[in-house]
Amino acid sequence: MIITHFETFLANAGLRNYFLLRLRTDTGLSGVGEASLEWQEKTVQTLCHEWLESRILGRDPFDIEAIIGGLTRDQYQGGATVMTAISGVEIALWDIVGKACGQPLYRLLGGRCHDRIPAYANGWYGGARTPQEYAERAKGVVERGYRALKFDPFGIAWKNLTPAEEETAIEIVAAIRHAVGPNVGLMIEFHGRLAAGCAIDMIRKLERFDPVWCEEPVVPESLDLLAEVKRSVRCPIAAGERLYTLADFNRLISLRAADVVQMDLAHCGGILAGKKIAAMADVQDLRVAPHCSIGPIALAAALHFDMSTPNFMIQEAFEEFDVPWRKDLVGGWSAVRNGEFILTEKPGLGLDIDEKALQDRPYLAHSFPSLWDARWLDKLTQNDSRR
Repeated sequence: MIITHFETFLANAGLRNYFLLRLRTDTGLSGVGEASLEWQEKTVQTLCHEWLESRILGRDPFDIEAIIGGLTRDQYQGGATVMTAISGVEIALWDIVGKACGQPLYRLLGGRCHDRIPAYANGWYGGARTPQEYAERAKGVVERGYRALKFDPFGIAWKNLTPAEEETAIEIVAAIRHAVGPNVGLMIEFHGRLAAGCAIDMIRKLERFDPVWCEEPVVPESLDLLAEVKRSVRCPIAAGERLYTLADFNRLISLRAADVVQMDLAHCGGILAGKKIAAMADVQDLRVAPHCSIGPIALAAALHFDMSTPNFMIQEAFEEFDVPWRKDLVGGWSAVRNGEFILTEKPGLGLDIDEKALQDRPYLAHSFPSLWDARWLDKLTQNDSRR
């Protein structure tokens, strides 16, 4: 079996554009992947056809280590764009392998390690401004069955908080905790906003609300600063979504700069890279909670990874707070049920691309907002103008 065709597709999903791809083989089997990357979807598409395609056609899809290892070596410069393109191809290769074996992918990645895949909600607080608005939306999340939720209470802060910004953030967290009660997990997202000293001070003030974790408190490339924050607070720290190589994750884990490692399989090299990162984390008694803020194919890959990974903790869930046509893009596939994920036993990833639905939602330039632009909360999903 060899790969004979390399196809790519762009579609708008409100806040983001999704970049999906499909590899076809001479046996009639095909595999789908996702390489969505904020601001850079068309750049990734160009890279796929000008560089990746010629290196993929004619290859045996089972040779994942050799194919992806060679691509990772040959890309030379590194970075999010090229690693995202490589990751999307890797996911599609695994989809072909699962279909060729007639097995859901998780069975080929180690089998079932968990009885369930718990979810935490994200994307639910778009448009909220006041603590009361955050609280009301949080109640709605819990009513859907979620037992954990993530949010960024820091507006458009950068490096240091003004007294007013600090007070507002604390009031938002307090209102949400009061609204959902003590048994719902709160993940507090920093988006790498703060300087280390400010982050330490802020986390200490938020610890009384018992967060599950504080996420990416400082810029992602500053692992030494992240380690300093981690050593200075009691609250668990989560990080890793904006790291792209095994070497980066090895340093994060060796420094024990986070308690929860958040590799993104659509950016870090794919599923097999994710398994290697999880193994490194497991040696250090760290858990993994894959980041996944993009589309359904990336989510499906994460779920198969989750089910087959012993130190998996919890999976990010945007599906119910995304655009209503999200499911249409993949033939109606949906995995979330009452606040947790359910995997089917279909071979491979268990879903496929609907080309007509993709054509109905054409690419939209500049759909992703800057997190330091006051309009970003309005665009964060649940905006009726995008429906």
